[in-house]
Amino acid sequence: MMSDAVKDKAARSLKKSESLSSLSCHEFRRKGIHGRTKESMSTVSYKDEPSQHEEVSHLTVQLENTYQLRPTKPFPVVTVNYILKDVLTNYLQEEEYEPELCRQMTKTIAEVIKARVKELMIPRYKLVVIIHIGQLNGQSLLIGNRCLWDPESDTVSSYVFRNASLFALANVYAVYLE
Repeated sequence: MMSDAVKDKAARSLKKSESLSSLSCHEFRRKGIHGRTKESMSTVSYKDEPSQHEEVSHLTVQLENTYQLRPTKPFPVVTVNYILKDVLTNYLQEEEYEPELCRQMTKTIAEVIKARVKELMIPRYKLVVIIHIGQLNGQSLLIGNRCLWDPESDTVSSYVFRNASLFALANVYAVYLE
């Protein structure tokens, strides 16, 4: 066994090199080659003072729970309807139905609508934008979407656009995050 003075000296020398001895927990003996016992100790590395770079990277803002179960102001359905009408009219007014073009247009229109609604800065709402574009041939079509939500705080905004060759349905679902 190592004497207390030797342990203290080893701990001080290791501390200078930014390591801390953990002799009390991890000191053990093992048999080496030729039947002799060897003493072993493990060390834990640490730093006394973190560098400035580390301090900046570890600074995080910790937000507290607000326990706000209802929105402070209702979702502006009428404003979002105007956005839907404006975007669909601007993008599809002169377009003819072509399947590949319409496939790309649904993605583009959905992103534009989502960005425009996010510009309204409505807090704590998750937005889901769904766009359907189809060809007009005198057929009928029924589109249904189902959601699980709270009718007091969650809502949907919808607009249907038609021109000579295509129709478009845009839905924006606004789900309140508690």
